[in-house]
Amino acid sequence: MKKSKTIDLVVETKHYSDGYVKVLDHVLFFKSWGELGDKGTVLCLHGGPGTSSDPSSNMAKLTEHGYKVVAYDQLGCGRSERPQGRSLYNVDRFAEEVEGIRQALNLGKIHLFGGSWGGMLNVAYAVKYSKNLKSLIISSGSSSTPLDMAELKRMRAALPKGVRKTLEKYEQTGDTKNPEYLKARKFWMKKHFYRLEPWPMELNLLFAHGPSTNPNNIARDVMWGDHPFVPTGNLLYWDVTDKLGNITVPTLIMCGEYDYVSPECSKLLHKNIKGSKLVIFENCGHALQRQEPEKYIRTIADFLDGVNQKS
Repeated sequence: MKKSKTIDLVVETKHYSDGYVKVLDHVLFFKSWGELGDKGTVLCLHGGPGTSSDPSSNMAKLTEHGYKVVAYDQLGCGRSERPQGRSLYNVDRFAEEVEGIRQALNLGKIHLFGGSWGGMLNVAYAVKYSKNLKSLIISSGSSSTPLDMAELKRMRAALPKGVRKTLEKYEQTGDTKNPEYLKARKFWMKKHFYRLEPWPMELNLLFAHGPSTNPNNIARDVMWGDHPFVPTGNLLYWDVTDKLGNITVPTLIMCGEYDYVSPECSKLLHKNIKGSKLVIFENCGHALQRQEPEKYIRTIADFLDGVNQKS
């Protein structure tokens, strides 16, 4: 692939910098915490598709353990460029984008972290570019959308009948901002996303109005679709399970016991990535970083330190 060049628009402080970089002919926003030392760099891939790197700020806590941490907004997301060409938004191109970021920022071999959609994207990257990795960290990720959808269907079927029927009713009519639908969706999220009470204010605000209707969320629309539980985009049939043997680096796989990206997805990854480590967080849904923040960072730091001790 064509090597990219950094655009010199970086604002730096002692421990933080951000700026823009050109990758595959489009401008992406990135940010960096800490200084490069012997332990290396953790590159973070955000969730979505269609969100931003803002939640990756929590990963900056790894700087306290001696790691440099870098995150960026994927194409069409956050402060990065938002071209409207729908052919740009697919897993293969996003994997090449990861490689472009690695090259453009001169990161060398990296520890690659991805959560949720990022935990699918880093798998897609690793099956092709394992040689460029020191380690892989998959948080609530998957190698198979069909398995993910089958597990979502199973979990939906286990909901109380009234909740299930309400979700189905308003999804069929498209009225996903109806208060009754939002109430049923909140029941689901409390079971499979964030299981502690009370909910933080930012989560209440995030889910108060139902699925996002941002007309400029092209990455989400093309790859997933506007339905929160059933993909209609080009991720629908994505499956690289048969390529997981290509991943030859130390791998940490994490998920929640009640995660809506089911533990079965993590178990499949664990089964097919030789020597991988699986950690299931008890009584947690999808939001591991929010529900068990200290344990989450400690688990990652201990894994990374183990990798460095063996290298």
